[in-house]
Amino acid sequence: MTASFTTLNPDTLWQVPEAFTPVYAHATEVTDGQKMLFVSGQFGVRPDGSLPEDFTSQAAQAMANVEALLAASRMSFANVAKLTFFLTRSGDAPDLVKLRTEKWGKGRAPAVTVLTVSALARSDYLIEIEAVAVN
Repeated sequence: MTASFTTLNPDTLWQVPEAFTPVYAHATEVTDGQKMLFVSGQFGVRPDGSLPEDFTSQAAQAMANVEALLAASRMSFANVAKLTFFLTRSGDAPDLVKLRTEKWGKGRAPAVTVLTVSALARSDYLIEIEAVAVN
């Protein structure tokens, strides 16, 4: 069986500029017996394109963006196998743990990596979240 790849850029997230659609998708769904979803790094950008200024609001929105992509693939957080978090300030890690516990702290815990990086794609982005889900 040959794997099938589907690009997901749902209307429930900020829209990818047309110039970037050849090189970026919010997520790619792979079906080959089982369905896998690879979620591109999600920032705290709201569906209207705006960005909250504070870390907790950006993190909550980035998590909501991941959840919207899971829903677009008919999955939920229960399907997440791996999360990677990129922070620009290590001091925000305790706030991330608190938010993760509140929003995603029930049920089976996925594998998690948290990295502090010097910068993300834009200087006002404070967090980026990648996810891999399996159904």
